[in-house]
Amino acid sequence: MKQRIVTGVLGGGLFLAVLAVGGWPYALMVTVLATIGYVEFCRMKGIRWSRPQAWAGFATLWLILLTGLSEQAYLPIGGILEHPTNILAGMILFFLWMVASRNHFTIGELAYLFLGSLYIGYGFSYMIQARLITDGLAWSLLAVLVTFASDTGAYFIGKRLGNRKLWPSISPNKTVEGSLGGILASLLVSVAVALIFPQLGTVAFVVAVGLLIGVAGQFGDLIESAIKRSAGVKDSGALLPGHGGVLDRFDSLLLVFPVLHLAQLI
Repeated sequence: MKQRIVTGVLGGGLFLAVLAVGGWPYALMVTVLATIGYVEFCRMKGIRWSRPQAWAGFATLWLILLTGLSEQAYLPIGGILEHPTNILAGMILFFLWMVASRNHFTIGELAYLFLGSLYIGYGFSYMIQARLITDGLAWSLLAVLVTFASDTGAYFIGKRLGNRKLWPSISPNKTVEGSLGGILASLLVSVAVALIFPQLGTVAFVVAVGLLIGVAGQFGDLIESAIKRSAGVKDSGALLPGHGGVLDRFDSLLLVFPVLHLAQLI
């Protein structure tokens, strides 16, 4: 527990500090996190990051991230850095290697790696883009702080009061009580953020967005749990003592930011 708290405070503090700076430092930090996350995604299926099929995934991932920067006018617009050209390029790379490998690289492996590049790429891309929009710091802090509050509330309330299993076939340790505690924590932090950043809208509106973030974050956590269970691993990695890997720590946000984009909030 002590190790988990120390890692959370130090890692969270560093992340928030770079988030406050924004711009290229934040974009580069998130790109590094996305790259490490994809390495973990490969390892969960026993695929070495140095294999050509993994590099097709890295290429797709980076194209998605660069396209996001292009859309925010941080890079030239057009060509391969636009949707869906970037995704088509990545898909073709995967298929070319499948043929070149004479089917040693299977369609199942292709599907896993391609889906992973989209899952991780879009999640971290919208994390970058959210910081680059008008009032991006406020929106990013709302998403990050509410998600972290939900994770923390669910963990501690689940540990103390949890009895009824939430989704045992996917994540046996999560409880209904923990989930509700996480949602409550989300709402409380949303109120605080609304008062600090009135430019986000009324308190009622921000609380409604906070509820959306809290629910999306918990589903994001369950999605990664399902991926790990299908791969037969407990954690995505061991980079963060007490937390596991990058995907273990950012799994909730990988769904939160795309959901906020779909809701046309970022």
